[in-house]
Amino acid sequence: MPRNFIRDPKGNYTAWSIDQLAKSEFFHQKLHEWEMTEITEYIENVRGEDLDWNFEHLGITELAWNKVIHRGIKPIIIFAHPQILQTIPRAVSYYRMLAMVSQKSMNNISIPVARFEERNGALPDNERAARIALHLNRIISALIESDNEINPREFDLWRGMAAGAQADGSWRNLKGQKAEVAIKGAILRRLKEKDIIQSESNTEFLLKDNRRVVFADEPDVALYKAGKIVVALEIKGGIDTAGVLERIGAAIKSLIRAREENPEAITLLLLQAVSMTPKAADDLAINQNAVNHWFTTEEFLESSDKREEVFQLIGI
Repeated sequence: MPRNFIRDPKGNYTAWSIDQLAKSEFFHQKLHEWEMTEITEYIENVRGEDLDWNFEHLGITELAWNKVIHRGIKPIIIFAHPQILQTIPRAVSYYRMLAMVSQKSMNNISIPVARFEERNGALPDNERAARIALHLNRIISALIESDNEINPREFDLWRGMAAGAQADGSWRNLKGQKAEVAIKGAILRRLKEKDIIQSESNTEFLLKDNRRVVFADEPDVALYKAGKIVVALEIKGGIDTAGVLERIGAAIKSLIRAREENPEAITLLLLQAVSMTPKAADDLAINQNAVNHWFTTEEFLESSDKREEVFQLIGI
């Protein structure tokens, strides 16, 4: 990818580039957050032949069932069963996405499922599990019947299309937080790849060496050791050059507070390249005591070397 992206006078290349990179990172983050691979593996390992498959009660048509069986596909991979929905966390999301329907559309027919799809969420009771299975199986059966031949790979694409639509809806709601979400997602993935997380909540991660990584607002990312902040990272997205000085000023104030708490703390700033101006660069140079290191968000997202440099400075 060209390294002279800052020279685009309209900022179009940079704006779209960062949007694409951040969106891809966000979608990848959602794939792991929703545990789609893990849920699929759980379901594939279930002995579905031990279950009672009552077509009428489950909303499965005989034609759809036979087409699946004749291709050697395990029915449990395709058709929802109440017992599975009640025993495998988030299995509801697997079959809902296979039916290619949204959470919102399920709400519209008075079968809400969001709380059954959350991490550490609830499991449906007998009645709700039966209603969910019946409704989704009717749709899945109709889809199978509409195909002359069944291709097992197509079922993965069905789920992928629904997951993509859901992720896109979440993405559109982020507004100006896109770069921040993408970068935090990359940091979280790094922690998991290194297998150094001991326990976690939604925004706080206790590492195996007793350090803590916290995702917050000021600073956006902080690393603590023995209760003292040792690394502070601020992320400032946005492509409006008129507001860049205000964004940098807010970041500097946040990082100054971190240095006041611990003068030895390492401070970093990630800022979108298109918003950089000569005056902004001067401000960063003047405030080197507050901002030890700064990178562009494009560098972090595009360059593995720059990303590794940031990770090393953070200490992960």
